[in-house]
Amino acid sequence: MELSYYLPTGTTHEFAGYTSPVAAFDKLLELARVADESGFTTIWAPDHFIPFGPSGSFVFEAWTTLAALARETGTARLGQLVTGNGYRNPALLAKMASTLDVIAGGRLTFGIGAGWYEDEYRAFGYDFPGAGERLRRLEESLQIIAELWTGNPATFAGRYFSTDGAVNLPTGVQAPHPPVMVAGGGEKVTLRLVALYADLCNVQDSPDEVHRKYEILARHCEAVGRDYSAITKTSTTYCIIADTDDEARASVPPWAPLVFPGDLGGYGLVGTIDTIRKRLDVYRDAGVDELIVGFQNALDADTLRTFAAEFVQ
Repeated sequence: MELSYYLPTGTTHEFAGYTSPVAAFDKLLELARVADESGFTTIWAPDHFIPFGPSGSFVFEAWTTLAALARETGTARLGQLVTGNGYRNPALLAKMASTLDVIAGGRLTFGIGAGWYEDEYRAFGYDFPGAGERLRRLEESLQIIAELWTGNPATFAGRYFSTDGAVNLPTGVQAPHPPVMVAGGGEKVTLRLVALYADLCNVQDSPDEVHRKYEILARHCEAVGRDYSAITKTSTTYCIIADTDDEARASVPPWAPLVFPGDLGGYGLVGTIDTIRKRLDVYRDAGVDELIVGFQNALDADTLRTFAAEFVQ
């Protein structure tokens, strides 16, 4: 199982104590460099504009951040966890992804999802339709993006989006295109979209629930004639390292239920080094190919180094 890094961009108030945005972004660059040097497979940035909970601290936009990281790192892949489909026109997204893949020398993994943070949509003036429509919009976006990545003129007349002979050059570095990750655990629609369009999936839940969702994905793959083994199965977790398990569990942040279903302290990488080692095995046994790890001590580069020295191969 590969281990990847969830880059703190401010969504959980990591930069609340900073008065200088330049200093905050310099810290973000430092962490990305350490993750790159430490052997994490991918550096993933969340696509959010405001923090979870009260506003008032710095949050850095994902795509421009990753463009900067592309020139500051050299080994780790880069991706969004994940692009909110409602925030950008899909044809523009195709162009942005192609450009970022070039800037990164072919290291982009393009992450996208239907979007979920309603407060953010409302705050920035975006429509927030019901889940069904958001997923239908996501499917049209995936179709448009795939067509534009061919480099051929793309004409698409959908219910929500359209193009008229759009040409996207350069198409990027990777052939035939950057890998696509669709995130979400919706059993009827989202996982079917993974089977139809994605190279990676991301399910953010307990290992037992992640394993169950992977089994549903396998059935969708069988139904559409897709090789389930060709899809990289990812999940996201949160790490709190402490001297005792009780100390670590007492430190689970109050916002955790907003993004991690259930009892994060009971299944996340929460505890001593030995406990974390055992919980990594549980994720591996659940079928996770790539586990994306965020850290409580989010701005402490030494925490990254300690974790990498113990667990990153």
